[in-house]
Amino acid sequence: MSANRPAAVVVLAAGEGTRMKSKTPKVLHEIAGRSLVGHVVSAAQELEPEHLVVVVGHAREQVRGHLEAHYAGTRTAVQEEQNGTGHAVRMALEELGKTPEGTVVVVCGDTPLLSGETLKALAGTHAADGNAVTVLTAEVPDSTGYGRIVRDAGTGAVTEIVEHKDASAAQLAIREINSGVFAFDGKLLAEALGQVRTDNSQGEEYLTDVLSILREAGHRVGASVAGDHREILGINNRVQLAEARGLLNQRLLERAMMAGVTIVDPSSVLVDVAVTFEADAVILPGTQLLGATHIAEDAVVGPNTRLQNTRVGKGARVDNTVADTAVVGEGASVGPYAYLRPGTNLGTKAKAGTYVEMKNATIGEGTKVPHLSYVGDATIGEYTNIGAASVFVNYDGEAKHHTTVGSHCKTGSDNMFVAPVTIGDGAYTAAGSVITKDVPAGALAVARGQQRNIEGWVARKRPGSAAAQAALVASEDSASES
Repeated sequence: MSANRPAAVVVLAAGEGTRMKSKTPKVLHEIAGRSLVGHVVSAAQELEPEHLVVVVGHAREQVRGHLEAHYAGTRTAVQEEQNGTGHAVRMALEELGKTPEGTVVVVCGDTPLLSGETLKALAGTHAADGNAVTVLTAEVPDSTGYGRIVRDAGTGAVTEIVEHKDASAAQLAIREINSGVFAFDGKLLAEALGQVRTDNSQGEEYLTDVLSILREAGHRVGASVAGDHREILGINNRVQLAEARGLLNQRLLERAMMAGVTIVDPSSVLVDVAVTFEADAVILPGTQLLGATHIAEDAVVGPNTRLQNTRVGKGARVDNTVADTAVVGEGASVGPYAYLRPGTNLGTKAKAGTYVEMKNATIGEGTKVPHLSYVGDATIGEYTNIGAASVFVNYDGEAKHHTTVGSHCKTGSDNMFVAPVTIGDGAYTAAGSVITKDVPAGALAVARGQQRNIEGWVARKRPGSAAAQAALVASEDSASES
């Protein structure tokens, strides 16, 4: 195991978070497609620790289930009663069953902006300086309310952490603050936790007491300064949740733009952490990219588009569209005002046009569904054109059925394809048809009543109406022309 690789990372996630005023545990609230504790666990996993333990308490089964579902290899320790941060870490060490040999990093489960890079720097500083404890600190514009970091002027070692209410005038001027994130020597941590007292106003075991215990025993306490003070921001209410979402969104968009993605108006674009881009993709205003969405090279997405778990191919155009778990092929065109539901797979250079909805549909290369149509539970071949106002009638009230349309077909406007039905390659269907039987390849299907004109019906049935008057004038004009 490398010197910078921790023996364990402990994530503190046992609190209730009452200020969120929510039935959802605080650490399971989401920003950018990931829970708060999920962000912290993901950052911790970048350290490749030997053990990763999340301390749970409030709503423990819900939090544990979330971790088991999304973060394999994560262990949990239960803090039956929330008796302080020191007690929580002690529960984590007991879960491990033995004293960790090496570094133990302790992080808070409500700091979603904390990055793996910052944790690596903390672990690296801890190992390089040979500290018993290394505190992650940050220099903030306004340190009001935070614990101040007091250092030895000669060595730079941390001599104490002074809470705001206890700070002198000189200490109040200090802008370096405690983040609540630490790297410990595992053996010394375990020994010191056994000496932590509860004779304080809260009757709790404070993890910060470990620092003074080790310092008084002659061990060195150091610090690692975060490059961006915003990384240490904790979430306690919905306002802070929204602020963190904004900061994380900015970070994600800047990363994309530096990698060659054009984002025309970053203030109006929202992305999740799992979204990926290729260089020269273009994102227009009012766009939300959620889940594991991928935007390929030269694709243009937006404006006013929401894509979730959707892949957009090279050079595709997606305009004013909602899509969920869909695939848009290379050079394909979607929208405006289209809805691609789960299971939609739009082929190369295919089109899902204005007011088109698709679900569980595979659309072949070059095939067009230009406008005002619903395509559900269907397979359509290559270079077929589906007429306007067509509906794939896939539901009989109890079960869904499949429709297959071949390649190079031309279907008329206002068609109903009543599944299960197959339209052969090269077939045509007439406008206004209700197709209930298979159509052979190369055939023309006509499924509509014969037109019959009843002369003079309006004059007899609607005498005196505007329609009757208009018909009379037209009749007289026709007679005069002849």
